[in-house]
Amino acid sequence: MSKKNPPEAMPLEEPEWIFPFSQMQVGQSFFIPTLRPAYMLYAIQNGAKREGIGIKVHKTTEDGFLGVRAWRIN
Repeated sequence: MSKKNPPEAMPLEEPEWIFPFSQMQVGQSFFIPTLRPAYMLYAIQNGAKREGIGIKVHKTTEDGFLGVRAWRIN
């Protein structure tokens, strides 16, 4: 019996997201499902910083999906 090498892990590709910062009012939020929440937290925070918008972001699970929720705070 010969052992097979395990298949190489496929890189995890995220879809390209367009964040709705300009349409958001203070207090509104959005949820993005992802298997890479740390990466998405970073992407949302950097996008908000470029737009000059205050945002609060948390990793969460909603309806059984891991992701991040972002609230506009100013």
